[in-house]
Amino acid sequence: MSTPFASPAVQAAPASLPVFPRPSAADFDAPGACMPLPQFGVIDVAGDDAATFLHSQLTNDIEHLDAASARLSGYCSPKGRLLGSFLTWRAGHGVRLLVSKDVQAAVQKRLSMFVLRAKAKLTDASDTLAVAGFAGDVRDALSGIFDALPDGVHVKVDGPAGTLIRVPDAAGRKRYLWVGPRAEVDARIAALGGSLPVVSPAVWDWLDIRAGEPRITQPAVEQFVPQMVNFDVIGAVNFRKGCYPGQEIVARSQYRGTIKRRTALAHVAGETDTVRAGVELFHSDDPGQPCGMIVNAAAAPAGGVDALVEIKLAALDNGTVHLGAADGPVLAFDTLPYAWPTEA
Repeated sequence: MSTPFASPAVQAAPASLPVFPRPSAADFDAPGACMPLPQFGVIDVAGDDAATFLHSQLTNDIEHLDAASARLSGYCSPKGRLLGSFLTWRAGHGVRLLVSKDVQAAVQKRLSMFVLRAKAKLTDASDTLAVAGFAGDVRDALSGIFDALPDGVHVKVDGPAGTLIRVPDAAGRKRYLWVGPRAEVDARIAALGGSLPVVSPAVWDWLDIRAGEPRITQPAVEQFVPQMVNFDVIGAVNFRKGCYPGQEIVARSQYRGTIKRRTALAHVAGETDTVRAGVELFHSDDPGQPCGMIVNAAAAPAGGVDALVEIKLAALDNGTVHLGAADGPVLAFDTLPYAWPTEA
């Protein structure tokens, strides 16, 4: 059964994320589907210095971001720990940031503190813009909304209905993000009728996990330097750009060969609600101290939970890794769709 598209009235407050029930088998199995994504917020940065300002604050190159592309990026504390993560793109003369809804207010407030004399203003655009995900066989549906579809990952197209961005495939499905005026998005999705099912937003969370794309939510704030969550691998860090908060620590981790922790893909069997962001992991050979942490988790189609877990690389060599305590549920590790760099 299809899930109704979320209206502004049922979206979560900025300080929390909506809690979704386990998607149905039909939601997971739909060959093509649309998903409302109330778990995301949108920040607009306007002004002549919008890109220059963000370039000085985020981990990626925003100054040279062209109008046909989107980029992942992170926002770090002075200690190099991630406060938030974004998908970033040009929107007219400004820049638009897609961010986890539960950290939006905090990162927007903190970024605004550092605008100083720059000609840049940050505003919450979440009330006026809706975010929707499309996955699988969706070309016909999207072709009725946009004149052309983006032909590569992080390529974007703009039109009267908003912006469409191709994001990494997951579980063998092509994926697109649509960000547009709320009234337009609501009307267009309603007009899809029975041609494309509208399914649970939790399916998108699962697809992001299968794509190996970590998302910084509130439990993960200030827990990880970018490399711990593979941001250097998935293109969210530019090591050639100038300074940003925490840049020295991020660069030192990269060039001194000190990356001893990474994010891996794992599965926890059983119907447990304890697999969630921020829960610590423990290794059978060293039960007294944590060896990692859940970054993101989502219900898996065949039962249990799939998760992206930040973990000591040494913990993957032998023994078993457990959730929450040394006698907790065992994690089964799977293969990410990309490889970690080989350390020199």
